[in-house]
Amino acid sequence: MKAKSLSDLGQLKEEIRRQQQLDAERRRLELEEEKLRQSQKSLFLKAVGEVSPIQHGTRVRLKAPPPAPIAFQQIKDDQDVLQESLSDEFDASTLLDVDDQLSFRRPGIGLDVTRKLRTGGWSIQGQIDLHGLRREQAREALNQFVRDACKTGWRCVRVVHGKGLGSPGKESVLKVKTQAWLVQKNEVLAFVQAKASEGGAGALVVLLKGAL
Repeated sequence: MKAKSLSDLGQLKEEIRRQQQLDAERRRLELEEEKLRQSQKSLFLKAVGEVSPIQHGTRVRLKAPPPAPIAFQQIKDDQDVLQESLSDEFDASTLLDVDDQLSFRRPGIGLDVTRKLRTGGWSIQGQIDLHGLRREQAREALNQFVRDACKTGWRCVRVVHGKGLGSPGKESVLKVKTQAWLVQKNEVLAFVQAKASEGGAGALVVLLKGAL
């Protein structure tokens, strides 16, 4: 029980560290946007130079138009995209269960969940094949796939990353990256290596939020 508690504590610390990284990245982007606005304003003033107001005669004051509505949904979507940005430097190895298949489950998710995933307790509702894609392409495709799967209502999906048989050392780099990307997605509750009939070491069966 003690080892399990220490493991959960380590997972919690990692989650906090990742959230702090996301917050820091958000603040950095906001500062860059503000610097860009100030730079554009400065360039405009230099280009225009000194100006004098135009003299007008008597003018009729018209009622000001109502202010444009604030695009709250667009702001929310932009924030969601920022939250969903995935890091290639994230090390997921410390969060994986050390077994022959290196499964993953979030704190509070029991071993029975991963056991049920392995035995086909949830039907696979959709899949994405990342095999053959470049790393950047695979990351963006996986990010979009998870987002779309949640919107569709899918709870159990398969992610094919390949076995890396054609890679140097016969080791799949994309497999390690895929595990790290999935760990960073809050929508992902757990994942296990697929059964041999469903891709084996070349695929993962992923459980998304809402399945419990």
